[in-house]
Amino acid sequence: MKASSRIFRAARTALALPFLIGAFALGDEPLVGDLDVFVTLPDAYQLTPDDLEARYEQGSWNRNPYFKWLTDDRSRAIFQRKDLGNLKVDLVILGGTVPVEELVVDFEDGRFVGITVSIHNRGDGGKISLEEFTRRRDAVGRHLGEQLQVRPSKREARPTQGVLTQGYAWVSARGKAVLESNHDSDQSIEFLRMRLARRDADGIFEAALQARPGASVRLSELPRFVRKEDGDVFIDEIPMVDQGAKGYCVVASVQRLFEFYGISCDMHQLAQIADSDPEQGTSSLEINKQLKRIDYLFKTRFTCLAVRHGNGLVELVDGQYVGKPIPDAKFGEFIRKNVDQGIPLLWSLEVGLYPEDPPLQEQTSGGHMRMIIGYNDEKGEVIFSDSWGAGHERKRMDAENALSATRGLFVMKPTTR
Repeated sequence: MKASSRIFRAARTALALPFLIGAFALGDEPLVGDLDVFVTLPDAYQLTPDDLEARYEQGSWNRNPYFKWLTDDRSRAIFQRKDLGNLKVDLVILGGTVPVEELVVDFEDGRFVGITVSIHNRGDGGKISLEEFTRRRDAVGRHLGEQLQVRPSKREARPTQGVLTQGYAWVSARGKAVLESNHDSDQSIEFLRMRLARRDADGIFEAALQARPGASVRLSELPRFVRKEDGDVFIDEIPMVDQGAKGYCVVASVQRLFEFYGISCDMHQLAQIADSDPEQGTSSLEINKQLKRIDYLFKTRFTCLAVRHGNGLVELVDGQYVGKPIPDAKFGEFIRKNVDQGIPLLWSLEVGLYPEDPPLQEQTSGGHMRMIIGYNDEKGEVIFSDSWGAGHERKRMDAENALSATRGLFVMKPTTR
């Protein structure tokens, strides 16, 4: 597929900005979200979804300006710094001394599990000086040591073994935490990320502590996530993220896939690996090339199933050469085979060409990446998910229209059986 990076940014931008402008009233003064409650132990462990709504009130705004729920069951929420002209929201921790770009909090059964904090990332914050990076890192590191009452262990980057970050880890009876950045941060500062969780937290919080990254879910275990309801066959429990207004639809989709497999690697880290430009997005050919280079480091296997060439789908040879045409029926076979095994597909397409349920805003158009997570043969529908937060977990489109809109279809699955 030969979709430009610029096109891949268009779909999300068209959807995000009109929504935000219409959702918030105009304000003169910037709002400040103090997030210290999330990094203060053991108080953080007592937080509930109701506490978030009580502590960070919506006020007179049409929508809560500080955070939004990423899932309808309120199991995940995201706080994001905003600078939209009509609305400015700053996020801070440690008594206002350390700004952050975003904070994601996870709950399970109404109980706090942990947080992931983007203290800096190039996609949202642009460039940052080494001095400021070091100041934030050291301040957060000292705080984590005080809260967990233990000295950290140093984590060195080992790129050839799949360890693509460097930093520190803290583990004690009070909880566990990881503070990490890209391994070549002295030359190119891409991100500074912190995770803090209960001692018994699993999933990405436990995966972040592993000596070598890799899927914690075996390939043979994935079928247990497949659900069947009223003719729908779909994969459930795929974590939700929100790519924001950045052209990160590809790496945001891959982050969701990685979290589903139990791999600790977020969209900002993936953007570095894929050489994504936050202002331009990532082309399918580029993400195909980059992920094929590093997928074995995460104990996964990435395969390009088909790309658009002319009026049909074709094989992609060596990641860049057009191969044999693929029969239209193969599109449905790819979907059924992988979904039945509990494996979501990465789906690049041209949005806005055909109706979908629920409908998009009419001005939304351009290249985009989604996840195909299911099908309904009785209704002739494809079931998919967008990386745009709550309400985008499970949507659908006529299967023939989905085929016509497709620009590329990819699969990445664990190699551990």
